[in-house]
Amino acid sequence: MKRFNVLLLCTAGALTSFSTFAAFLQPGKITAGSDMTFYPYEYMQNNQPAGFDIEFLAGLAKTIGREAVNTDTRFPNLIPGLQGGRFDITNSSMYITAERLKVIDMVPYLKSGESILALKGASYQPKTPEAFCGHKIGSMGATSWLAQLQKLSADYCVKKGLKPIALSVYTTDPQTTQALLSRAVDAQITDAAVARGVVEKLGDRVVIASDTLIYPVLNGFGVKKGNTEVKTALEEALKKYSATPEYAALLKKYHFQAPTADDLQTLMPKAE
Repeated sequence: MKRFNVLLLCTAGALTSFSTFAAFLQPGKITAGSDMTFYPYEYMQNNQPAGFDIEFLAGLAKTIGREAVNTDTRFPNLIPGLQGGRFDITNSSMYITAERLKVIDMVPYLKSGESILALKGASYQPKTPEAFCGHKIGSMGATSWLAQLQKLSADYCVKKGLKPIALSVYTTDPQTTQALLSRAVDAQITDAAVARGVVEKLGDRVVIASDTLIYPVLNGFGVKKGNTEVKTALEEALKKYSATPEYAALLKKYHFQAPTADDLQTLMPKAE
């Protein structure tokens, strides 16, 4: 009987060890899928991943004894890649929406929203999405605000007898900005921090036309449904790292805002 109990204990230990190992793609690492065209969140600098999300994940990984591995892919490929086992998490300033929570789990880590970019000196300077009616608006594909703009076009523009919003969708955010510069679109909607980065890079060619944060939202890591080990590890790492001076310095460096308890309560959607 004693030998049988020992065997059971060994088997249980082996299964526990295998379960922990299987939760992550590689032992000692956390592999993240990121779209490296989304400055200042994630981008390539001197052939190396850089940006807030990249530095943030490196800090988180360190607190749980892992090394962050970054895999570059385009934004529309992130969720399919996560579901297909290409990476442990998505780390690409992904907005948390009820639709996404139907197919993946998400761990919030940042508060964000959108801004509107327009050409400097142009007569068209939209302050809110309601001013998009009858205009061609550029956006990166697979973003959460596309559905919101389509709804706005139908429920606001058309019902008021105005022309609908003409959405032009591009693969990356820089391609969208290029469309704005070439006047292929009248304005661009993008993440507020990305908009600030575009203005910094392009100087006096573009401006932020909006004067308030549009569609406030939470950014989050994506985790494959059912992978509780990775999700729990992320949550524990976030709790530890957010109490460090390194985290405070990182937020200050990028002028980002951590979500408050009230933000988490009001902005975190429920999976439908």
